Amino acid sequence: MYIPFSDLPETSRIWIYQANRSFTEEELAELNTRVETFLKAWTAHGTALQAGFEIRYNRFIVIGLNQEVHAASGCSIDASVHFIQELEKAYDVDLLDKMNVSYKQGEYIAYKPLIEFRKMAKDRAVSGKTIVFNNLVATKQEYEEHWEVPAEESWHSRFVK
Repeated sequence: MYIPFSDLPETSRIWIYQANRSFTEEELAELNTRVETFLKAWTAHGTALQAGFEIRYNRFIVIGLNQEVHAASGCSIDASVHFIQELEKAYDVDLLDKMNVSYKQGEYIAYKPLIEFRKMAKDRAVSGKTIVFNNLVATKQEYEEHWEVPAEESWHSRFVK
């Protein structure tokens, strides 16, 4: 059962999929329809899941699930991953590779392989003050409060000493 992302409680579970490029306006229109359609039909053991989503910076697909209504099962999580894989193929985009880092360079969102980000930190091209996207947040509240943070306040801190 789809609901607006803003209506999900703070305790909702969050999954963040970062794209290796920005989506075009045309792709975003299609993507919004596809994700909403998927969430309307998303179930766990035959029970509808209460979920919503948002797309941030034309690059991050954020799916939230109200686990107080019904929690995801292994099969429902598998279904969501399969759906994301379909999006990867449809838009020729990388959404599941966790070995990449997105960070802000002014208003621009940069996307680098972790190895390259580590080298940039060593070369001081990025610092502890660089705003990074901590895609490991687990709840909507963490997402709202700790997703866009200085690198020194996230798991990225190990690279920006």
